[in-house]
Amino acid sequence: MAGIYIHIPFCKSRCSYCDFYSSTFLGNREEIISNICEEIKEQKKFFIHNESIKTIYFGGGTPSLLSFKELKTIFNAIEKNFVLDLHEVTLEANPDDLNKEKITEITQLPINRLSIGVQSFNNNNLRLFNRRHSAQQAIDAVKLCQDKELNNISIDLIYGIPSQTIEEWNINLDIAISLKCPHISAYHLTFEDGAKITKQRDKGVIKELNEEESIDLYKLLVQKLKNANILQYEISNFAIPGMESKHNSSYWNETPYLGVGPSAHSYNGKIRKWNISNSRLYLQYRKEKKTYFKLEAIDNNTKYNDFVITSLRTIRGMNLKLLKENFSLKIVNHCLREANRFISTGDMTINDEYLALSDNGIFKSDFIMENLLWVE
Repeated sequence: MAGIYIHIPFCKSRCSYCDFYSSTFLGNREEIISNICEEIKEQKKFFIHNESIKTIYFGGGTPSLLSFKELKTIFNAIEKNFVLDLHEVTLEANPDDLNKEKITEITQLPINRLSIGVQSFNNNNLRLFNRRHSAQQAIDAVKLCQDKELNNISIDLIYGIPSQTIEEWNINLDIAISLKCPHISAYHLTFEDGAKITKQRDKGVIKELNEEESIDLYKLLVQKLKNANILQYEISNFAIPGMESKHNSSYWNETPYLGVGPSAHSYNGKIRKWNISNSRLYLQYRKEKKTYFKLEAIDNNTKYNDFVITSLRTIRGMNLKLLKENFSLKIVNHCLREANRFISTGDMTINDEYLALSDNGIFKSDFIMENLLWVE
């Protein structure tokens, strides 16, 4: 099996926290879509074993800005060039794009899952984030989708917001749970270089929460969702059992995927490929027949490092049998030796089958993974 990711780089406005590649310039929209379709055709031999496509994911940017015709054009390009055995087709959407007409169009396409960028049910937070919707619009959008029997919905939430209290976060979670969405992605706010919200923090306009406050918010998140049978299966992702994101799970279990469009990444087990993160240059280089992407051959050391980073993001953790089968004794011993340091401090757990981050270890995940990586 394999997946396809389509990066739609358009946004009507720029969120204050965002570091994903997007542009508020929509003048080259037709040309971008045409080139995405051409790239799909050019990459039809990308998968080594000619795998069938199980999942498609429209990310961005704001894919819900695309019209029915534009989405259909992209689907047609995929159908012409790949063998499809679709289990999941996801469209990222902004709540204010999801009116009755838009939802009706979506139901006429192969799309069977929506990832709705709610981010918060608190209007003050939404203004801070420069989001285009209100809390009520987000609630109404989810209910409109459910009325059209489009029930496979994931909602995105952000916590760790400046001035956010445990009480405010509790209200957010209560509303999210009440909407009965089978999947919730919850991300701690990160202050990315160059982002507007980072500049506000650096000027003292807003204050970043401390680590203890963030941990309290995270613990509430995990417990409340667990009580609602929305279980954590990855550091930032929670689902009713059986409703985990099939496409995103492919990133964590090394399933091959093709990424098309500006800034999209691809992986087929042998190489990693990433497109230039600039729509203008993406179009220019393709027009001039210049290379618009970079390639990295994946040797065994790189494959091990990828294995560490992806597997330890999951709650199940690293499969020790796969570790021992696929990597040298030298690398296996390094991994287990470094892991023992964190097992002794309670930041990791181990049994006969899996090595995993503990609840406390999740907060130190970057540091722990860095120590487990293999560096020549």
